Parts: sequence; C-alpha cells; structure tokens
Amino acid sequence: MAATLAHLNHEQLGRKEYQAELKGLQLDLMKLQHGLYQQQLRCVVVVEGTDASGKGGMIRRATEVMDPRGYRVHPIGAPNGSERGEHYLQRFWRRLPKAGQLTIFDRSWYGRVLVERVDQLVAPPVWQRAYQEINSFEQQLCDDGVILIKLFLSIDKAEQLSRFKDRFENAHKRWKLTTEDFTAREKWEAYEEAFEAMLVKTDTTAAPWKTIGANHKRFARIAALSHIRDHLAERIDLARVQVLDPEVEKLARRIFS
Repeated sequence: MAATLAHLNHEQLGRKEYQAELKGLQLDLMKLQHGLYQQQLRCVVVVEGTDASGKGGMIRRATEVMDPRGYRVHPIGAPNGSERGEHYLQRFWRRLPKAGQLTIFDRSWYGRVLVERVDQLVAPPVWQRAYQEINSFEQQLCDDGVILIKLFLSIDKAEQLSRFKDRFENAHKRWKLTTEDFTAREKWEAYEEAFEAMLVKTDTTAAPWKTIGANHKRFARIAALSHIRDHLAERIDLARVQVLDPEVEKLARRIFS
C-alpha cells in the first residue's frame, strides 16, 4: 500500500553525492530507453504531486540524455472544447506510447479525482466512481504489456510558499506562476484529503504508487529516477542492451585508433 502523505520521508543530499548519483542514473535511463526500443516495449510514467513539488525538474533530469525521438512528455491541463464532449479518459488513450516508446504524463487522468473534485467541476458521484474507472484503465494497460510507473511528489505548505516566492523573485521562473497556484493553495486541506484518497484507492498490485517526500529537490530527483530505473530494469536486461551498433563501434575503433 502506498504511504500516506503524513509518513513521507524528507532527506537532504550533498551536491557532490547528488551529481555523482544523478549522472549514473541518467546513463542507466538512457541505456534502458534503448532497451525499450530494441525490445519494442512500451512505458508510461505518470507524475503527480503538490504544486511546485518539482515535477518538471525531475522530468527534465530523467530525459536529459535520452534520445528525444523515443520519448514524449505530455503536460496535462484542462480539457479543450472538443475533449470536454468526450469521455475524460479518451484524450489519454490517444497519447499512449507506440511500441518502443516512453511516454511521460506531467499530471494525468488523476485530475478527475483531484482538481475536478476539489473545484467541484463534476458532481460527487462522478469523481467517486472514477477511482474504479482509473483502476480498470490502468489494469488494461498493464494487461496489454505496458510498463506503468506512477510517481507522487509531495512538499509541505511552508516549502510550497518558499518556492512560489522564489519563482516570483526570479525572472527566469516567473512564467511558472499562475493564478491557479494561489487559488489551489487556499484549498490546501481539501487537496490533501483528495491526495490521500487517491493514493489509497488507486494503489493496486498492477499499478502501485511511489510516494516521494520532495521538500529537498536533490533527494526527490534521485529517489524518482531510481524508481523509474529499477522498474524498467525489471523488464529490460541492461546487459543485453546495445547503445552503439557493433558495426559502428568497429568502424569507430578503426578510424580513431
């Protein structure tokens, strides 16, 4: 069962240790991406979390040395006009990866039981039945061979305020602030309740949650990338992955010798 928010660990990590671990993890993820392509597997990574918990920064570091042709990142916001007229899961079906690809959802179908619940965009019976709908959807993905990885990053209220202030004072980060950030903060307790219910009701054997205390960004990034690496490695043998074609290696060694 996924840990609830009250039991998340928050740890610090030194810069040198962080950089060394990060480089090793990125190299492993790059190799595993090649293995995903070579074995024609599919992977979906779902990233949810508190506002300003570092979802985007973690995703950037996870994909930094990957081949951009082999992965897609979908930042999920409110559905557009045509999407509002269809089943809420339909827009996610269209974004699922093809064989050999990795797809990352920066927020996801869990909006039905989070923002749509808290902001009362749908009636209670609608979001209440969504837990089972989501579990069934994810079970279908897993049954079809998709490697499904779910991450939840959590920070406390004081840390969120500090990060909002940092964004406001940093010209390079101001674009990250939205009115929704502040209105959602006013509903902190309601969101905490929705997060807790989501983690309990959609933590399944086929698609478990990995909850990560993200008050310290370095720790959170290493924990998240390690989990993705470990989960992929259960299905992909790193020892069998060829990052460089043997013929290319042979030519390179002859030319560079």
